[in-house]
Order: sequence, then structure tokens, then C-alpha cells
Amino acid sequence: MYVYAIAGSDHPLRLNSLRPVGGSDAPLRAVVHGPLAAVVSPAPPDLRPKRRDLAAHQALQERLMADGAVLPMRFGLLAPDDTALRAALEEKGEEYIRRLAELHGATEFNLKAARSQDDLLREILHESEEARRLNQRTREGNGTHEDRVALGELVARQIDARQRRLADQVVEQLSGLARARVVAAPSKDAFLNASFLVDRARAHEFAHAGLRLARDYGEGYDFRLRGPLPPYSFAA
Repeated sequence: MYVYAIAGSDHPLRLNSLRPVGGSDAPLRAVVHGPLAAVVSPAPPDLRPKRRDLAAHQALQERLMADGAVLPMRFGLLAPDDTALRAALEEKGEEYIRRLAELHGATEFNLKAARSQDDLLREILHESEEARRLNQRTREGNGTHEDRVALGELVARQIDARQRRLADQVVEQLSGLARARVVAAPSKDAFLNASFLVDRARAHEFAHAGLRLARDYGEGYDFRLRGPLPPYSFAA
């Protein structure tokens, strides 16, 4: 079986008109055990993250989330049968109930932020006398191999420190509008990848705060805010 989400057994579970992952004619259904219900469908034999199946998975999550708290499962979670799934609901029942209570009335926003490396390098050269000196010697052809290595190491340290400081500043400015936050490790393409658990009643306010941040930081920055989303980052 393909498992989409876990919800309370009193959740409306409006599953009509939704297409299951794999596109089969078998209906979506709920496996109920005590106060919990898991939404499932037959697992397709060639399960892969195709666009249509990712869309079907997401559409079901959004439908469920609109009607109440759910623990959304990531794409591709399988269970062998109803018996095994009920056993999992029994084993982790208290934990699932606690997490559903924590997610009640909440949604997720994800923010990725990047900064132009050229812009950041110009800032470093403007503010660091040592970086300017090493860069000048290198550009004039007077620098040694050790100078070039020292310049590269200095710039790398400065980039790391400045991006960490920027990430902390951005997260701090948005955290007052969120119940919780999860900050992932930075990547080559983004100095910040953070998810925020936000009250649905404040979703509009949070989205506008993200837009204001993008305007305030201005050129040289790229802010990408997604949401409202199923609270994947806070379901585990």
C-alpha cells in the first residue's frame, strides 16, 4: 500500500475526486486504528517520482490539510498491508497524537535565500584591508602562490561568516511570526534554507513579511518563499 498521511480518525478525509498515485481506478481509503487513520491506496508496481504522481501526492496532502491537522508522509512511503499499518499506528500512536496536536491549525512556509557571489566579493574587498592588499598584489602579478592561497582562504572564511550572519538575521526577523522553525544546512545555491511552522490565521501576514524582507535586502539577493505547504518539515 502507498501511504499518504496520518490523521485523527475524526478527520473529514474528503477523498472523493482525488486521483491516487499511480493513476489506478482503485479508490483512496482510510485504515483506521483507534483515534488514528492512515490514508492509503494500492501501490503502483513501477513507483517513481513522476510529475503527475508528485502532483497527485501533493493534491491529496493539500485537501487533507485544508480540513484539519495531518502528518503528511513524503513521497514513496509504502506499507505491506493493513495489518502492518495498524501495528505501526498502535506502536507510535501516542507520538502521532501528540504531533497532530502540535500541528493543529498550522501550515508550513519554506524560504530559500541566496546572494550574488560577485556582490558579496565586492563587499569583502571593500571592507577587508587584508583582502584588498592580497587581491591587488595578485592582479598586478606580484603575488606569490602563497598570496593567492591566502586570498582564497580569506575570501572563503569571509563568505561563510557573512552568509551565516545573514541567515541568522533573516530567520530571526521571521521567527516571531512562527510557532517553530527548522533550518537546514546551507547549500551552494542558497545560504539559507529554512522552514517555518505558521498558524494558518497568520499565513497571509507571514507571506507579506517574506516579501518585505526581499524588498528590504534589495538587489544582489534572491528570496524564494513557498507556502502554505503541508508541514512536512515538522511531521517527523
